[in-house]
Amino acid sequence: MSKKTNNDKLMIFALGGVGEIGKNMYVVQYGNDIVVVDSGLKFPEEDMLGIDIVIPDISYLTENRDKVRGIVLTHGHEDHIGGLPYVLKHLNVPVYGTKLTLGLVENKLKEANLLGETKRILINADSEIKLGSSLKVTFFKTNHSIPDSVGVCIDTPEGAVVHTGDFKFDHTPVNGQYADLQRMAEIGARGVLALLSDSTNAEKPGFTPSEKSVGIVLEDIFRKSRQRVVVATFASNVHRIQQVINAAEATGRKVTVIGRSMVNVVGIASDLGYLEIPDGMLIEPEEVGKMSADRVVILCTGSQGEPMSALTRMARSTHRKVDILPGDSVIIAATPVPGNEKYVGRTIDELFRLGANVYYSAANPGIHVSGHGSQEELKLMLNLMKPKFFLPIHGEFRMQRRHALLAEGVGVEPENIFITDIGEVIEIQNGGARRAGKVTAGNVLIDGLGVGDVGNIVLRDRKLLSQDGILVVVVTLSKQDGTIKSGPDIISRGFVYVRESEGLLDEANRIVSSTLHKLMSENVNEWASLKTNVKDALGRFLYEQTRRRPMILPIIMEV
Repeated sequence: MSKKTNNDKLMIFALGGVGEIGKNMYVVQYGNDIVVVDSGLKFPEEDMLGIDIVIPDISYLTENRDKVRGIVLTHGHEDHIGGLPYVLKHLNVPVYGTKLTLGLVENKLKEANLLGETKRILINADSEIKLGSSLKVTFFKTNHSIPDSVGVCIDTPEGAVVHTGDFKFDHTPVNGQYADLQRMAEIGARGVLALLSDSTNAEKPGFTPSEKSVGIVLEDIFRKSRQRVVVATFASNVHRIQQVINAAEATGRKVTVIGRSMVNVVGIASDLGYLEIPDGMLIEPEEVGKMSADRVVILCTGSQGEPMSALTRMARSTHRKVDILPGDSVIIAATPVPGNEKYVGRTIDELFRLGANVYYSAANPGIHVSGHGSQEELKLMLNLMKPKFFLPIHGEFRMQRRHALLAEGVGVEPENIFITDIGEVIEIQNGGARRAGKVTAGNVLIDGLGVGDVGNIVLRDRKLLSQDGILVVVVTLSKQDGTIKSGPDIISRGFVYVRESEGLLDEANRIVSSTLHKLMSENVNEWASLKTNVKDALGRFLYEQTRRRPMILPIIMEV
């Protein structure tokens, strides 16, 4: 470790992520050394029409690529590793992760043709790595809804920065891997300068129940069900998958796995030894119809009502291999992510219409527990670490604010608590911390193969098109005298049905013609002016007649 200098400062900031998943890429920088913690993605919000996923803006990292020493991963969930294939295309740096985390990452890198050129370094809770001349990184075991999750301690010349990752304190974990409270206490005893801690469940009092409690409920439903059981959950919730397998074994059922991401995770986790699957337990989807209904469990994706997921297609009777039959039991073992409630609700309605018995968290709370700690666990983490400075991370702003109040309650000074926006830098030097402006940060939108080529203006246009449609006005003018040679022709898409609105469009045609004649009589012949005046006149008329504002696209040609 290098000695502290008078000029170097410790900087902490997030580069991307908003909404339910919080900030999903944190940067810790001291002098010329940068370590990145996690590289996640988020799924688009309702107003991001046509967008597939959202990743962090890494402009700051690419501008300082010679200082980036590596990306350290806390666990293998999409909101922490999903952005890696996009980031590593622009930033070829080593990636550090635990065995399962790297297994899931390697699958992504293989799909992106980056596996061969990306340096992947396996770590565990006892690893110690030196990044650059000033940063040393160690780890500690945590509990979460996926195995192999760790917290990160970054020793800097200013002091230790701890990033908890996503965590809870599960005293009866499914895999027998306990959170290392002793290591956390040791880190706290050495002294923690700044703690970055998960705020997702900061609004929930008490403790988050153990994942093991879900297994008891699942087995009970399996025993009561006289027909097939369908279980939908997050593909990355490996502990939940293990409990489905355990419940199936206990009730004499076979399991089939449906959904691309579920098949991938089950394959990777079982190959690496994180899932214990008895011989002969798994069957192919084609075998489901050949077996007695009370001997089958279907494990699938679709707990969030995603339109193309396995469960949603089953609910709509459009799945190629599985139909939901009256009397089937469907368990949605997850809570809706904020914003997905209506999609989940729609899927539940369709399942009930098909005659299924549906178990979901609003009506059956025991079928899901969170992977995030509630208030008492957040206070325990704060008391173990005893930080001087505290940055609540993940979750919505209100959750971070509630977490800040919890921190005050256990003795953190209010002036030492920082709730930050994306890109906002907390600078620590000589034991003092302050807000120190912003770096370039935010979200990059991915649409198909396009990365960052869709911005706010394009989204605004898509929103306008989705609301009121488009009118294309085509006019051909004479080059010699500026008279109208043909048109105006009006094409409507998503605005009105042409055959039922001939009068409206004839009047619109007349308004375009009169507007152009008036402009030409005034010797206005610049195309920009012609188009603007046509749009304004036609827009006013259409709003008066329909109270709608379609996008108007004038096309003027000269012959």
